[in-house]
Amino acid sequence: MNSAEPIIHTSELSRVYGRGAVTVTALDAVSIDIRAGEFVAVMGPSGSGKSTLMNLLGCLDRPTSGSYLLNGEDVSHLDRDELAAIRGRRIGFVFQSYNLLAQASAEENVMLPLLYDRRQKRLPAQRREMARQTLEAVGLAGRTGHLPSELSGGEQQRVAIARALVNDPLLFLADEPTGNLDSHSGAEIMELLHQLHREGRTIVMVTHDREIAAHTQRTIHLRDGHIDTIVRNGHARRTEELKV
Repeated sequence: MNSAEPIIHTSELSRVYGRGAVTVTALDAVSIDIRAGEFVAVMGPSGSGKSTLMNLLGCLDRPTSGSYLLNGEDVSHLDRDELAAIRGRRIGFVFQSYNLLAQASAEENVMLPLLYDRRQKRLPAQRREMARQTLEAVGLAGRTGHLPSELSGGEQQRVAIARALVNDPLLFLADEPTGNLDSHSGAEIMELLHQLHREGRTIVMVTHDREIAAHTQRTIHLRDGHIDTIVRNGHARRTEELKV
């Protein structure tokens, strides 16, 4: 186990939707540690709680109970504005559907997080240069002026990864990053994620694909809102046998 301090520490994390007699427990008392520099996958069938867990880890939602420490800071009970600030400073997101602005170039899409970063007052030329450097880092140096419609699916996902990286986030969250890609493009995106991991990035990835999950250091399997199994190097142990 990596001896670094946890980037993510959850204790009895739960999320319940609805009120009164009509409630659904989407996540039920989940306790995990993910340490700096780890590459971790989250898997589970539909309704297992993996999307809910990702939303909580990404500060897109708040838990009903339990605690979530992100790099030592308890973010469990922050209000919406405070959560938005955390997302902008510390978390980079990549989604299955890329979520790029259709009428903006690759460079302009990557610049967006810089425009909303209130910590730094950057000149337009500085933002543009940062976007170009990040696009170059993901292999798109020659595509900066292209619209999403002029890019392949794999290239669009690279733009999305560059956008997630341009602010140098603490945590990188990927939700089915290869889900819309053919096998060749998917392999290229996974190699890029491996490169980011080798550079020291902490990556949490939701996937339904066991072959994709096998690229990571360990896989957390959810079922019915609970942790079912955790797999390391291809070997699974029940959660009551494994402290996380």
